[in-house]
Amino acid sequence: MRLTTKGRFAVTAMIDLGLRQNNGPVTLAAISQRQQISLSYLEQLFGKLRRHELVESTRGPGGGYTLGRKASAITVADIIVSVDEPIDATQCGGKENCLGEGGRCMTHELWASLNSRMVEFLDSVTLQKLVDDQLAKGVVIENTPMVKKAIFTAPMVKPMRINAPNSVFALGNAFSKS
Repeated sequence: MRLTTKGRFAVTAMIDLGLRQNNGPVTLAAISQRQQISLSYLEQLFGKLRRHELVESTRGPGGGYTLGRKASAITVADIIVSVDEPIDATQCGGKENCLGEGGRCMTHELWASLNSRMVEFLDSVTLQKLVDDQLAKGVVIENTPMVKKAIFTAPMVKPMRINAPNSVFALGNAFSKS
C-alpha cells in the first residue's frame, strides 16, 4: 500500500482546519500558505471532502471551510477514502484475479489481511486525536482569522474641490459682484 500525496495533503489540510475551527471559517488560501500546498490542489481536495460531508463551505466575505461534523467523528480513513485514495496492498485491487483468469496469487491473503489491518488502524485514529497531538507539541494557533488586505492596482486619487463658477452665467455673476 502506498499513501500518495493526495491522501497526505488531505489529512494535513484537515488537521490545519481542525486546529483553527474555533476561529470561524478557514480559507483555503490560508491553509495553502501555512502548509505549502498548492491552492488549486486544495480546491480539488476540498471539493471531494465537501461531497463526502467532511467539510462545509461558507461563501462571501469571511467565508471559508469548517468541519462538517465534530473532529472526534472524523477518522483518517474517512479523509483518505473521501479523496479517492485506495487503501489496498493487493496487486489485484481486491478483485481476487491476481493471476488474471487463473485466480488469486499465493500471497493474496497476506495482502488482504494487511489491508484490513490498515483500514482498522486508520479508522481508529480520529481527526480530534491528531489535532490534540499537534496542540500537545506546542503548535500555536493565531486567535484572529487572516484578514485579506485590499489591493489596488491604481493609486487612489482624491477628487479635488474647485471653487470656481461652473457656467458662463455663473462666471458673469462672479465678476458682477466684485
